[in-house]
Amino acid sequence: KTNEGERPVHQATELASRYFNAWQARDEEILAEDVTFRGPLGTANGRTECIAGLIGMLGIVTAVEVQARVADDHDVITWFDLHTTAAAPAPTANWSRVEDGQITRIRVAFDPRGIVGATS
Repeated sequence: KTNEGERPVHQATELASRYFNAWQARDEEILAEDVTFRGPLGTANGRTECIAGLIGMLGIVTAVEVQARVADDHDVITWFDLHTTAAAPAPTANWSRVEDGQITRIRVAFDPRGIVGATS
């Protein structure tokens, strides 16, 4: 839902920014009940699974350093450096789909070899 006078692209970008803050604060309201997540370390279907996966990642994440964010009406791609206790920072792309004021789909891409090698 768009506030009067607010462009959908601005709303989508703001929601993506809130998502990164909410992820670290464990605020799940930003995610739709039927959100899906797909990434190199796993998949999740629904808010509960998605939150559990994100909380699991927080166990090794030390910082998320956003480099750029690009958006259109409903899609936001955030490019960031994922800092962890397990490996050197990983350049990461996060593609979030925004519908009705909530994130409905998250796709993440990065090279997981450093993290997988350190945790196996």
